[in-house]
Amino acid sequence: MSRVEVYDTTLRDGAQREGISFSVEDKLRLARRLDALGVDYIEGGWPGSNPKDSQFFARAGELKLKHALLAAFGSTRRAGVRAEEDGQLAALLAAETPVVTIFGKAWDLHVTEALQTSLEENLRMVEESVRYLKGKGRRVIFDAEHFFDGYRANPQYALRVLAAAEEGGAEVLVLCDTNGGALPSEVARTVAEVRAATALPIGIHAHNDGALAVANTLLAVEAGAVHVQGTINGYGERCGNADLCAVLPNLQLKLGRECVSPEQLATLTEVSRYVSELANLPPQSNQPFVGSSAFAHKGGVHVSAVMRRPETYEHIRPELVGNQRRVLISELAGASNIRYKAEEYGLSLDTPDRARTVLETVKLLEHQGYSFEGAEGSFELLLRKALGLHQPRFELLGFRLIVEKREQNGEPLAEATLKLRVGERVVHTAAEGDGPVNALDNALRKALEEVYPRLRQIRLTDFKVRVLDESSGTAAKVRVLIESRDDHRSWGTVGVSTNIIEASWRALVDSIEYGLLLPEG
Repeated sequence: MSRVEVYDTTLRDGAQREGISFSVEDKLRLARRLDALGVDYIEGGWPGSNPKDSQFFARAGELKLKHALLAAFGSTRRAGVRAEEDGQLAALLAAETPVVTIFGKAWDLHVTEALQTSLEENLRMVEESVRYLKGKGRRVIFDAEHFFDGYRANPQYALRVLAAAEEGGAEVLVLCDTNGGALPSEVARTVAEVRAATALPIGIHAHNDGALAVANTLLAVEAGAVHVQGTINGYGERCGNADLCAVLPNLQLKLGRECVSPEQLATLTEVSRYVSELANLPPQSNQPFVGSSAFAHKGGVHVSAVMRRPETYEHIRPELVGNQRRVLISELAGASNIRYKAEEYGLSLDTPDRARTVLETVKLLEHQGYSFEGAEGSFELLLRKALGLHQPRFELLGFRLIVEKREQNGEPLAEATLKLRVGERVVHTAAEGDGPVNALDNALRKALEEVYPRLRQIRLTDFKVRVLDESSGTAAKVRVLIESRDDHRSWGTVGVSTNIIEASWRALVDSIEYGLLLPEG
């Protein structure tokens, strides 16, 4: 199996995505996680461009990387300035990284219009910058910026830029689709032609403006590239970069190119979610390979086939990338979905008729507005009730809600009074809250925590309301989805009613009942 080098630029190019702002601590944590994943290079940032990147490199000695090499990123020297006197090159050396990645213009239009210098001076800037950094003991990777645009417009000059970097001592020549507009056929053809013109290893750096960054990266490798650059989750400026969460498994599992160990590849889903957490962005459920929906099956025909032969509707085994198969319950489900979920919960549907009965109940409830895709806690309770395996922990005898607003600009105050039967006892209690649902939640916990102390570990983490039939105005039916979690897991529950308080109560009760059902630890 031939090997492909993996160069991660999440900390630099990925951080340029709108809405991302990694702290120095975030970047240090991400670097350690990327090292554990097994990438070969971690691009830490652009030293000298901002205080945060400078501080990151100042603290980089704390990382103690086991495999990856840290790279500092920057530009060639400025036009008309000697390499020894260029402040940018001095900042790159001050970062004290073993690898320096510098970019230079490969498109003649950028040389004359953006840099406003001559084509010959640009060649000198590339060659002298690489040579200077190499002479200072650094390994140098050269990013040929806008290479595909430049090669399309003036192939002779684009190749001269690469030759200048090679003469200066660059180790890898990276062809950058900086605008993200190249097509796969063009990338494959160009990489093959460049391979014939140089003996140095070729790399690919693709952007996703045409939704082709992963495809262009794979085609480049098939055409001879041995170094790929990208980011976790495809984060990056504008439409992002090549997503390493798709590039790595495609290269390793489909094209037979070694990137990381199988054990490291099996952590890919975890890494993806770790990066999204530090980026403060929600994971993309339909993200290939690592998304929660990547191996989710909803249609009954699909589930029936997957239960017999997973490869019928799965292109790889999900555990190879650390993901897992999920079977969704909805009105599109078949009896196979019900049986699969029952087995997942360790329950036995003793007869086919029992599965069909549960299925009909699900379809009836979904017709009424329920949705069990994000409410597997409610579904497992439904299944246990159908099998006679669920014993309610409490019985509602009644509740009353008061919402009072005393001042024109004051916040409304909600109070819930609750009466429950818990075993042989009748509990009557009241609690306030920021809103009626919060007040109900507080009152319910107040009534139950003495009997069920484990409730102190369960907390509500998300609350969503969706109007199901907008045409009915304020009399519309609503669906409430509640997400709860304890110290080890999370679960969703659902309630539907024309009364938002009643819908919330149903979801809240399921949340408590399901949380108490789960084993501790």
